Parts: sequence; structure tokens; C-alpha cells
Amino acid sequence: MMATTNHQPNQPPDQVHIPVLLQPTLQYLAPRAGDSYLDLTAGYGGHAREVLAISQATDKAVLVDRDQNAIQVLQAEFATQGCSIVHKDFLSASRELQTQGRQFDLILADLGVSSPHLNQADRGFAISLDGPLDMRMDQSSDLTAATIVNSYTADQLTDILRRYGEEPKSRQIARLIVDNRPKDRGYTTTTQLAQVVSRAWPGHSKVHPATRTFQALRIAVNDELRLVEASLPIWIDLLAPGGRLAVISFHSLEDRLVKQAFADVGGGGYDAQVRLLTKRPVVAEQNELDSNPRARSAKLRAVVKL
Repeated sequence: MMATTNHQPNQPPDQVHIPVLLQPTLQYLAPRAGDSYLDLTAGYGGHAREVLAISQATDKAVLVDRDQNAIQVLQAEFATQGCSIVHKDFLSASRELQTQGRQFDLILADLGVSSPHLNQADRGFAISLDGPLDMRMDQSSDLTAATIVNSYTADQLTDILRRYGEEPKSRQIARLIVDNRPKDRGYTTTTQLAQVVSRAWPGHSKVHPATRTFQALRIAVNDELRLVEASLPIWIDLLAPGGRLAVISFHSLEDRLVKQAFADVGGGGYDAQVRLLTKRPVVAEQNELDSNPRARSAKLRAVVKL
């Protein structure tokens, strides 16, 4: 029987990741003994651990992640139990599995940034921690947030902030970034950039004024929306008949893509490929928010293959 804790006993505190919407995910995936399982954003194994504790079919599980740190944790815990561990972005992994003709009873994609990303300053995701302007989920890729803020034009930055951050002051912030670029090395740290962006929002309250800017840069660095949009039809194809797909998104742009993709193949007509299990997105209940505030923006949608 697999353990059902949220992290390994020897896992460093900054690598502890509490899986969001865990109980609703289990409810809508409804794992059964022997089910095959594909986790496209396995991270540190929070959801996978619970699903596999029920299915007891580790030999039929594929766990995917693009982050090297996560892969090391997954290999240490799950590879020895027979799970296949894949170090790729979820689109590349999905295409490869599709080419192989694979199908799964259960598929999960949790599109959020894991807690270790946010808790480790050297990854460059967190506004509140002073670290390099990185934001890469795959550390082997070339594009970083520093490249974008130091080399893109004001118009290019405006487009990124408006499109990926839905930032109402996108043009003003882009101009602030360009006009205040340090002459020698450019922007090098998260706090350096956050301080400049803050000038566009004086007297801000709870939400840091650079939040939307950091979201937009992260999405651009990791090409997140394109990967999601291109992957969704493949995930439907990878489902076995009667199989279930659950997707957890964390901002309106992702949720819109998921909602539209499910609607495209889940209508009531004769050609429908799936049935919607969630008419509206499932969100965290208060007891989860009390213990895991990062679940506040999480939205779960699920379908079952006809």
C-alpha cells in the first residue's frame, strides 16, 4: 500500500507542496483498482500519491514534469514502484504518448506553479523573495524573464502584460520597465523589477502591484497558454472509453481554454466525445483555503470519455 502523506519525510521544507483541490480531484477522477493513470504535471507527487494509493497500478502510471527538481523527487519515490517518469513538457509528452497509441483511464493536469517554485528565491517566481529573474519551469530552456524585461521593446512588453497578465496599466508599466533599465547589466533580480512596476500602482493594498506582471512574464517564459491549448485535444484522444480527465487551472486565461475545449467536444449532439462532469468550475472550500491559501484561485473542470 502506498503512503498517502503529502510529502516524503525527508523532503526539504521548501519542497513541500500541498496538492490543491485534492478531494474534488479524487471525486471526479474516481480511481478504481487497476486504473491506468497519466499525470501530466506530476510535480512533487501530491495528487499521484493519492490516486495510486487507490488504483494500486503503479506499473500503468506515467508521471510527467518539465522541472528537473521535481523529476528527481518523482524518480526517488515513484520509479522504484514501477511508475514511468517522463522529463518533458506536457505537450511533448502528450504527443509522444499519442504517437505510441497509448490510452489511460485517468488523466490529470494541474496547471499551477508548485510551492517549491514559489518558495525558492533562486527560481525567480516569487515577488516577495529576492532572486534572479528566471521563471523557467524547465531549467534547460534558454528564455528567461531577464531576457524579456531587458531586451523586449515597450510595445512587445505591453502586449505580453495585456495578453497574459490582463494588466490594465500594461503600457505604463512597459514604459517604466524600459525607461528604468539599469545601464550596466539590466534588471537582474525579482525585487529590482517589482519595485519599478510598483510605481504604476502607488498606495496598493493586499495584492502586490507586480502580481499581474510576474504572471504575464511567467506565462511568456514557459509558453504556457500555447502548450495548454495544443494539449487539450490530445488529452481527450489519450482517454480510454469511460476514462476521466481533470484539469486544474489557476487564472481566467487557462480556465477559458479548458472550458472552450471541453465545450467543443462535449456538446449534446451525436458527435460528442465526452460528457461534462462539471457544469461550472469546482473551487476550494473554506477549510482548504484555511490550510492552503494558494488554492484560492484554483478551478477544476472534468469530463468523462464516451
